[in-house]
Amino acid sequence: MFTIDAHLDLSMNALEWNRDLTQPVEAINAREKGMTDKTDRGNATVSLPTLRKGEIGLVVATQIARYVAPDNPLPGWNSPEQAWAQTQGQLAWYQAMEAKGEMVQIRNKKQLNEHVKLWKNGEPNDKKPVGYILSLEGADSIVELSYLEIAYENGLRALGPAHYGPGRYAQGTDASGPLGESGRALLKEMERLNIILDATHLCDVCFWEALDHFNGHVWASHNNCRALVDHNRQFSDEMIKALVDRGAVIGGALDAWMMVPGWIRGKSLPKEMDCDLEKVVDHMDHICQIAGNANHIGIGTDLDGAYGREQSPYDLETIADIARIPGMLLKRGYTEEDVEKVMHKNWLRFLNEAWS
Repeated sequence: MFTIDAHLDLSMNALEWNRDLTQPVEAINAREKGMTDKTDRGNATVSLPTLRKGEIGLVVATQIARYVAPDNPLPGWNSPEQAWAQTQGQLAWYQAMEAKGEMVQIRNKKQLNEHVKLWKNGEPNDKKPVGYILSLEGADSIVELSYLEIAYENGLRALGPAHYGPGRYAQGTDASGPLGESGRALLKEMERLNIILDATHLCDVCFWEALDHFNGHVWASHNNCRALVDHNRQFSDEMIKALVDRGAVIGGALDAWMMVPGWIRGKSLPKEMDCDLEKVVDHMDHICQIAGNANHIGIGTDLDGAYGREQSPYDLETIADIARIPGMLLKRGYTEEDVEKVMHKNWLRFLNEAWS
């Protein structure tokens, strides 16, 4: 089934992990055999041929570069200008993939529907370009607001103001505090440019403030439920209700620590924690029970988001294995129409409305 994945860090993997994503996953992992510079070496699950194999023909693909103040222990860049330069290198990689015919950027409604038609034409997928909608995960690299319009002209269509920790425009996972003047100004400019607000990673205070100040389109590209895994990274039921009221779609994430409670990073293993694909369906189902329908869930795997198979569902070898999710939904009583909504139609509806 044609599938949309609303969150993949493709350019980060290409540039910071030095992975040639035009190769099959097996070739990427074979080349990394014996490497220890990253904890997930040899455990990659994502590449462009593997996306095609799984019929994942459209993705929301990120740029990501964090600014870190001198007292911030997180990895990142020492100035906003350096962070901006990093995102521009990531943009250059996407453009190189376009020049090679591997990918195609989707910027508007016409391009979106033409691309979906191409992927549904019944012909083999192995030569089709993977479509990508450009997103920015964390706004630290926006040196000043004038840079946002430059980013928009380069194709940026979605933005999450924060990532992990404190940010220049918002507070993210494991941090807390308000948006402040700069964050509110960013939201105003995003609204003017019709850039989608990605509520993922916003701390609770910033989440509620953002919904109060932003009148544009809101989604959550990769987020699970606090009721099932109690952590500030997840959405509470009240936050889910608020997103549903705004017409948002929430993408189910496949990072194991977000799927099952009690996960200890660097120690826990998927099999011993009983973390399989059914667990993300649990999170999706929880959202559906709150919404009263299946109109607000989708796929947002975040696979190879600085982790690999060691921190993914144990029954997933590559991203193509998410093709088993439809069967899991059907067994729980979801209809064929519901399944199509989850795999692509909810994201398509959202984008057609946002870009109308």
